[in-house]
Amino acid sequence: MPTADDERFTVDVRPVEGATVLALAGELDHDTADSLRAALEVVRVRGGQRVLVDFSGLEFCDSTGLNVLLHNRLAVRESGGSLELVGLHQPIERMLHVTGAAGLFPLHADVEAALASHRRP
Repeated sequence: MPTADDERFTVDVRPVEGATVLALAGELDHDTADSLRAALEVVRVRGGQRVLVDFSGLEFCDSTGLNVLLHNRLAVRESGGSLELVGLHQPIERMLHVTGAAGLFPLHADVEAALASHRRP
């Protein structure tokens, strides 16, 4: 179920084994963050979801995107789920580390690694 804010940003929501993946593409900023908010709201309402936010197609993320993730991390956790980040590019990963937010999220190289980490005993 793709969601588009405009030509600059999309969120593709798809179920995978034991999780929901939100594949981000384009530029996540103040003008485009509502698509991510809406997608996270839908997933959060379902409750108990493991949510994998895939950054591999994302070209840019500003503090607005980070704030959306931080706010929804708590909301997803309160509903019994988890919010995990995958496929981070160096500039985005650096932003997470500089702000201290990296320690708040499980981080994975890609969706396959995230799924494999959950299967381990």
